[in-house]
Amino acid sequence: MDRRSILKNAGIAGILAAGAAPAVHAQAAIRWRLASSFPKSLDTIYGTAEVFSKKVSEATGGKFQISVHAGGELMPAFGVVDGVQSAAVEMAHTAPYYFYGKDPTFCLGCAVPFGLNARQMNAWMYEGNGLKLMREFYAKYNIINLPGGNTGAQMGGWFRKEIKSVADLKGLKFRTNPFAGKVLEPFGVIPQSIPGADLYPALEKGTIDALEWVGPYDDQKLGFNKVAPFYYYPGWWEGGPQLDFYINTKAWEGLPAEYKAVVEAAASHAHVTMLAKYDSKNPVAIKQLVGSGTKLRPFTQDVMTAAFKSAQQIYADLNNTNPEWKKVYTDYAKFLADQNAWFRFTEGTFDRFMQQQKL
Repeated sequence: MDRRSILKNAGIAGILAAGAAPAVHAQAAIRWRLASSFPKSLDTIYGTAEVFSKKVSEATGGKFQISVHAGGELMPAFGVVDGVQSAAVEMAHTAPYYFYGKDPTFCLGCAVPFGLNARQMNAWMYEGNGLKLMREFYAKYNIINLPGGNTGAQMGGWFRKEIKSVADLKGLKFRTNPFAGKVLEPFGVIPQSIPGADLYPALEKGTIDALEWVGPYDDQKLGFNKVAPFYYYPGWWEGGPQLDFYINTKAWEGLPAEYKAVVEAAASHAHVTMLAKYDSKNPVAIKQLVGSGTKLRPFTQDVMTAAFKSAQQIYADLNNTNPEWKKVYTDYAKFLADQNAWFRFTEGTFDRFMQQQKL
């Protein structure tokens, strides 16, 4: 060991012996509140915010505490953008496509019909232009966003009756995300926007005819199989929906650099953990659902094709009328095309072969 290394190590030892903690632990205590859009009953999607909060606390020796509040506790589940923008809370955990009504561009930070899958979304966000473009868009809402989990491709939902053709969609009161609702409206679907905590009673009482939430594990916990027999797939409107942590810009800028690094690392950890949990738990849940009488059905080819064409028309219309959308979607669409061209050689071929094998 050379002389400079000895002096360097002796200096660190001296600091620690004097009782000084590393820089992050020397920071002042901070308390934030996080408003979730999800019910506490779901250890997956709501639990992701708890995973994040715990990591922040652990990494700061308890100096930085973020309390997590379920949808409706501090504000309505769909009111969290307003809450963060106005600094009523420091941050939120939500699905950006809930805010289609504010601007459809929000949806590109989460999922759009026939869009990127979970891995492709990660690639666009972290290695493409996704995070940069979405932050430019969110700036006018006083929001800094961090990826906050992904469910993977979702199921198409629970229906009281079979959907054998596009004609069977007419008059259906269907709870889905707002963008999917716009795609389905030309076929006579009546879209409904209802928070997760209110879905079961709405389906049970007949307020709605069908609903989609996430997938087998969450859907089983919420009991949808008890009131609707048909379970459709795939959820073509969300092949890889990303959740986000929204942070008020002023609150973010007020953090010391060490705490910003902690928050970013904790968010990445929660982001990975959420998809891992779904991928682990969904296979068991789907077996249990089928075993208890659930009838799995694929959407027919005519439904898929009609929905795809409807989605493309909406994208074209938005490109002509919404500059914010066009700026982000142009990049998103090019990335999607390149990803699909690549995935069909390896991932797609490998997956199709393996799914035909008996292991």
